[in-house]
Amino acid sequence: MADCDILIREATIHDGSGGDAYLGDIAIAGQRIVEVGPGLQFRAGAVVDAEGLTLAPGFIDTHTHDDTSVIETPEMLPKISQGVTTVIAGNCGISAAPVRLRGEPPDPMTLLGPAGFFRYPRFADYVDAVRTASPAVNVAAFAGHTALRNNHMDGLDRAATAEEIAAMRADLAEALDCGALGLSSGLAYANANAAPTAEVIALTELLRDRQAIYATHMRTETEGILDAIKEACEIGLGGGARVVISHLKCAGIANWGRSAEVLEAFDAARSSQPLCCDCYPYAAGSSTLDLKQVDPRVEITITWSRMHPEVAGRSLGQIAAGWDVSQLEAAQRLQPAGAIYHSIAEQDMRRILAHPATMIGSDGLPHDSRPHPRLWGTFPRVLGRYSREEKLFAMAEAVRKMTALPAETFGLGDRGRIQKGHFADLVLFDAARIIDTATYADPIQRAEGIAKVWVNGVLTYTADGPTGQRAGRFLLRSGTSNNR
Repeated sequence: MADCDILIREATIHDGSGGDAYLGDIAIAGQRIVEVGPGLQFRAGAVVDAEGLTLAPGFIDTHTHDDTSVIETPEMLPKISQGVTTVIAGNCGISAAPVRLRGEPPDPMTLLGPAGFFRYPRFADYVDAVRTASPAVNVAAFAGHTALRNNHMDGLDRAATAEEIAAMRADLAEALDCGALGLSSGLAYANANAAPTAEVIALTELLRDRQAIYATHMRTETEGILDAIKEACEIGLGGGARVVISHLKCAGIANWGRSAEVLEAFDAARSSQPLCCDCYPYAAGSSTLDLKQVDPRVEITITWSRMHPEVAGRSLGQIAAGWDVSQLEAAQRLQPAGAIYHSIAEQDMRRILAHPATMIGSDGLPHDSRPHPRLWGTFPRVLGRYSREEKLFAMAEAVRKMTALPAETFGLGDRGRIQKGHFADLVLFDAARIIDTATYADPIQRAEGIAKVWVNGVLTYTADGPTGQRAGRFLLRSGTSNNR
């Protein structure tokens, strides 16, 4: 009889493939799964009775802004408590590295924290810092386009010069050589919006020979979204890179009801190039407070304000009425600030969420004082509300969107599946009970129904809370040397 460290018995296994669940046991030795099947015979250091519970690969949060959180708060409770074992950071053109500030971080890099959190002039410095912090979750990361612009431009309201692009390419090459997933952009934001398509293609050209990825918060998610999809695809083709469209949505009231048209364009592009997207399961987004998005028809909740911190949690309409000013003037007074925008139609979100090429990403903002509930609730919400209760898709498909699909998309070898030889990133949950509890009014709430979470074979979280053991690793891009 063979030995193992952990033997999980009689679990209902969703292996990540999207196929039917089955009853079985799993043996873990060290960091990896050594056997899967019914009635396994092992001498185990610990035996877990999983009868009546569901076992899935650890969830992969495909869209996060956890770049500095994995170092500053390595317990990562908002993520590990909902079964997330890997976070993809560096999205929307903003990353913690490579960054060399000359003062305060430009918007929206402020979403990653204050200037003191940006201590990584090279991507290699960031990788070392994550490894030293030993967070509770695994980390993979993009280098951000806005971060690169910040390093080399004296003003971000214009296109980069040839010399500046060359300097940005050098920074990006270092990041890619050190294991970055690829390049992300946030072309909708003012500090990247002036960048022409050609500037971004000049950077993505470096992705081609490295099998890296281009992820993008597109130039617009409102009326011009079809042109934005075309641009994203053009940039991907220019760099020979897989494209990931970040938090695909139809934003703005004038854009509601267009999800079928948007997905038709998305599928047409997918027929000729590698393309997928992520989506969060809420009809509201969150970012910095953007004056261009102030619309009295849209409910906007302020999550933080440097000038008026006392208003966090109140609606912009309430604040404006109290001050007897317009919402636009109130927004100007609050700057810099963060906001939740209730600007998405539920039906559009549901249609995009259900698409077979859609991964699940929280897009949570861990530094907001009153964050969007997606930070704490995204994955249990998909499983509990949209799969179990509303039957938008089967549980097996929900798990695939959170595990195998992102592992394949981002090249996270030996993760995202329950199978022999894979890393033991696992989440054990009660499929009948799992649900999000975080709300807009009370957003910092752990989900219900999560029984146990293992990261690289280490029990990291239980229903009673964190175990105090952290075994997360930095995951270098597939094919990068020294991918420890």
